[in-house]
Amino acid sequence: MKATIVTAPGGPEALSLEDVPAPVPGVDDAVMRITAAGVNRADILQREGRYPSPPGAPDWPGLEAAGVVEQAPASSPWRPGDRVCALLPGGGYAERVAVDASLLLPVPDGLTGVEAASLVEAACTVVSNLDAARARAGETILIHGGSGGVGTAAIQIAKARGLRVLTTAGGPERVRRCLELGADEAFDHRAQDWAAGVRALGGADIVLDVVGAAYLATNVAVLRTGGRLVVIGMQKGARGELDLGALLARRASVIGTTLRARPLAERAAIVARVREEVWPLVPARVRPVVHATYPLARAADAHRALESGEVFGKVVLTVG
Repeated sequence: MKATIVTAPGGPEALSLEDVPAPVPGVDDAVMRITAAGVNRADILQREGRYPSPPGAPDWPGLEAAGVVEQAPASSPWRPGDRVCALLPGGGYAERVAVDASLLLPVPDGLTGVEAASLVEAACTVVSNLDAARARAGETILIHGGSGGVGTAAIQIAKARGLRVLTTAGGPERVRRCLELGADEAFDHRAQDWAAGVRALGGADIVLDVVGAAYLATNVAVLRTGGRLVVIGMQKGARGELDLGALLARRASVIGTTLRARPLAERAAIVARVREEVWPLVPARVRPVVHATYPLARAADAHRALESGEVFGKVVLTVG
């Protein structure tokens, strides 16, 4: 079969469409013929040699995909021909993938395969982190990067949970689109003092942050008493200085999470939570936002687009 592999750690030119062995399923695995695969920043890190696939997963990138079941364990509810999407530990940039059947979800009614492939990883990330933050209806959440793949999903899911949603985005057009997705307030981090804006609104109970070190001190400063800062990305640095006095004064918490490295049972539980909580909201209240699609052979262009900073929502690869 064909897969887009990383020939050597480096830039987008390191991605190449090659022939690779077809997947050999384990006893609990389903084989999915892929029609679309979401592109994530973790894929860029993997391409650069900074985020390798976990043991047992394919070496090529791809954390989410949609397609059709070709083969499934008899013990699972899935059957050949079922339209599904999946949370993957890797291997989505390919024509087929073997994945534990517990990580499959049905494609929601009303969604295309491209849309489904763009939603799985973001929805799992959002739900797992709202749970980690003990989010409650009526609380205020600040979502950094509201225009990104996770951010666009987080705005909609948090709003559906009954939270007041604040977000940051770069530029007035992105701010406008975040408001259209349901954000109560959106700040242009290129032109506005977002921290002052959040404090003027009474602060945040939860901050969901993809930025990392550059925002660490300011994120703590905008937390309310008992607030929770959840760090899910390090786009602007992995090391920062934390004022413990400010943290203690707010009786606040800093939480760090990842998704890919979790044990299978935890990932399966998150997938089950997404099916229970998010899937009934799709597409009426939660709708994936697809910025652009590229064929699998042009994965390098898809990475360039994501790295440009101009994407609103998700970039998706189409297969076949």
